[in-house]
Amino acid sequence: MNFLGAFIIGGLLCAIGQYLMDRFKLMPIYITCLFVVLGGLLDFFNIYDKLIEIGYHGATIPISSFGHAVCDSVAKEVSEYGFIGIFTGIFNKVSVGIVSAIFFATVIGIIKKPKG
Repeated sequence: MNFLGAFIIGGLLCAIGQYLMDRFKLMPIYITCLFVVLGGLLDFFNIYDKLIEIGYHGATIPISSFGHAVCDSVAKEVSEYGFIGIFTGIFNKVSVGIVSAIFFATVIGIIKKPKG
């Protein structure tokens, strides 16, 4: 059942993104930004956690889970530390992903030696 839920949730998120790109001629970067914001909004209304229960990896792999992770960790840090939690919670869950993206982009850039 986990595979079916992941397929349905992940496929639905991807289908929504593809529909928006086809229908409104949006570039992928706009869809990415929109999904991050929507992930944060769904987390704010406690809907994203229900999506994760239904299709775990189908909801945690797409870019919308980045917005969910940021908002979720900020909410936990604010409840524990107050206002300063806004600044400490932003990178709490996503720091490993951000650092690894920077590291691997640098390594590939050195190996491939981009033009321009």
